[in-house]
This record gives sequence, structure tokens and C-alpha cells, in this order.
Amino acid sequence: MPPIKAVMFDFIGTLVNVKGYSLEASKIKLYKAIVDAGFRVGREDFLEAYSQAHEKYRAIRYQKLVEVTNAIWISEALNSLGFKTSPEDTRIKTAVNIFFEDYLGSFRLRKCAKQTLETLAGNYKLGLISNFTYAPVIYAGLRRVRISNFFDLILVSDAVGWRKPHAKIFEEALKRLGAGAEETLYVGDSPEEDIKGAKQLGMKTVFVASQFFPIEKLLQSEQKPDAIARNICEAKRKIGDIIRFSKGPNQTTE
Repeated sequence: MPPIKAVMFDFIGTLVNVKGYSLEASKIKLYKAIVDAGFRVGREDFLEAYSQAHEKYRAIRYQKLVEVTNAIWISEALNSLGFKTSPEDTRIKTAVNIFFEDYLGSFRLRKCAKQTLETLAGNYKLGLISNFTYAPVIYAGLRRVRISNFFDLILVSDAVGWRKPHAKIFEEALKRLGAGAEETLYVGDSPEEDIKGAKQLGMKTVFVASQFFPIEKLLQSEQKPDAIARNICEAKRKIGDIIRFSKGPNQTTE
């Protein structure tokens, strides 16, 4: 086993919790933003068209692992109601930002997350890969919880076009980070997207239980990470163990 030179993390669920968020409230804010932008449409009509477009692209995103950003399905929803828009329409981009305001505000850094990054920073290349339909939310979220400066690489599915567990998003991350899969450790909370995705390239993996994926979900998935942690504090120790083991018996972590 070659020495670990890089550590990559998932973001939402793994490093941050989502607290007090209401998707329904965000949908109402989205509708109001659409009306404020000048689109004369009834609330029920818009929300129904939005839901239909969302489900259409959800299937593409989860089955083909191709990322599709929110502006595309909002534009399609409006077009199905008789408007002529494109995803590049500035009115739609403004509405997307308003839609995500509450979600961005719901991020809470998990205990030991910052300490874990502080321990690794400087000694290892640090990367982050996030599945998200609108990359600016991830960039702003990392700044909001004050950990963006720790990462040498931040890769969001919206920006690269592929979603985890597709191999291409992991390959792109490794390429940009300048690290081989066999010398990289990946830490995440999704058995399918994170653990399966990273393992298929030969990375070492640490599963961290989260509000979205408890350990029961990992057991049901039958994925076999190299280590299992109940929280980030425990993950910090497991990461250290794997790094030490990779360096052999007579070397330290530093």
C-alpha cells in the first residue's frame, strides 16, 4: 500500500449538517421570485410544472449520473406554461439564488470537522467533491462555515457535468489534485455516491454516519469501506490510522 498523499471529502452530510430547512418554503420563495421577475403565472400551475420538470431531470441525474442545474428545469417549467425562456435568462438565475437562500443558511459545521481539516492541511493535499445542482451554493457554503481555505481542490457536479458515483468526477478530481487513486483517501457519508464511487477507482475509504445516512444504510448497501465512523470526531482518528498504516511501521503521520 503506497503512502497516502491526498485526502478528499464529501461536503453536505459529511462535514456539515442541514438544520431547520424547509423545501416547501423554498419553493414558495422561488414562485414569488418568478412572479417578481414579471412572469404572470398562478402558484399551483407553476409549482406543478416545476415538479414535473424536476422529476424528469431527477431521473436523468440519478440514472445517467449527468448533472442538470436548476435553471434548466425552471426554464422548462415556464416554457411548458407558454413563456419563452432559456436557462441563461438572468431572471431565472436570480430566482435560483433566492430559492437556495434558506438552504445555504441551514448549514452547520459538524463537531470535529474543522479540527480534522486543520490536522491534515499542509501535510496532505485536500480535496472536496460535492454532488450539487448549483455550484455557487457549495462555494458560498464553504465560506459560510469557514473551511474553504483548507482545500486545494473544490469540485462540484454542476461545474464538471457528472455526479458521484460516476468515475469521471473522481478521475477529474484526482487529475486536478495531482494524486493517484491508490495514494488518496476518500471520506463521505453516502454508501453509493461516496464509498462505491471512490472504491471503484481504488481509493481507500472512510464512511461517516450522518443525518442522511446512518450506519444501517451502509450495512444495507453492502459496501465495504476501509473504516466506519459514527461521527467526524471518530473519523479523524480512523483517517489517522489509515495514513499511519500506509506509511509503514517506522514512520510517523507528519
